[in-house]
Amino acid sequence: MSDYQRFIKQLKLENKSEHTISNYQRDLMGLLVFYLGEFLERPLDEKALKSDQAWAFLDQFDDWQAIQLPVLQAFIASRMQQGIAARSIARQLSAIRAFYAFLIEQGRALHNPAKGLKAPKQPKALPKSLDVDLTRQLLEQPLKTWQDVRDQAIFEILYSGGLRVSELVELDLSPGLDGLASGWVRVLGKGQKERDAPVGQPAQKALHRWLEIRSDYAKPGEQAVFVNRFGKRLGVRSIQTQLDKRTLQAGLPTKMSPHRLRHACATHVLESSGDLRAVQEMLGHANLSTTQIYTKLDLQHLATVYDKAHPRAKKKP
Repeated sequence: MSDYQRFIKQLKLENKSEHTISNYQRDLMGLLVFYLGEFLERPLDEKALKSDQAWAFLDQFDDWQAIQLPVLQAFIASRMQQGIAARSIARQLSAIRAFYAFLIEQGRALHNPAKGLKAPKQPKALPKSLDVDLTRQLLEQPLKTWQDVRDQAIFEILYSGGLRVSELVELDLSPGLDGLASGWVRVLGKGQKERDAPVGQPAQKALHRWLEIRSDYAKPGEQAVFVNRFGKRLGVRSIQTQLDKRTLQAGLPTKMSPHRLRHACATHVLESSGDLRAVQEMLGHANLSTTQIYTKLDLQHLATVYDKAHPRAKKKP
């Protein structure tokens, strides 16, 4: 019995589904075809690969130890060049890793060439964009309780400045609000990097309304701008809970998250201005393009772009 047959038998003993086993077969076949064609210059013709003899070919191969790390690295690179999705490449690597782990258990291989080999990062899916009308619907709800006043300031700032929710919960009275009169809040972003985020007129108004009553609910000496019912710093989970309530209250036909407000901010400014560099500066992204590494946007330029582009930065007539 070949190594491949033993492996398939083991998968069946583990009650793996036919779909999973079929995927393992295809992934191992893909690796073997690549190895033979690119490294041994013994390519298989397409007709043979599509025939019933293709699986038999896996049975006949018995030199799996010859496939080492450079082969796998080239295999991954080839898959990427073909436009194969990162998720599919990760699955292929998982199958290869499992196969070699089995060979080691059987004493048929000394080491696993796929161990520690990372698949390309899967691109993060951006949340579905929230249009301006739905954003306005969320933000313009009646304020009946002190929590409503606090939450209004929270949601306005998240949207106005494109803050991460982690940045908002860590926002302190000072230095966080030292520049509020000029239309900025200072936040501590990823990598402990400070940046100034813009605050439009509606957000400033909402924040001032909250600050007028904050001392009635915050414990003495508490520096957090936003506090919970115990007078302590408000947490991320609480903000999500309050946002869920606001979404239901506003009758929005979608699930909301603080990150969607950040994304909406970026989308709306970019759609209006087309200034990607200003948006990246505003969001505090570290991985800027080569051009942007050499182009430092000052706050005056960012403020100009923001005032022209952000729907809630404009002053009411």
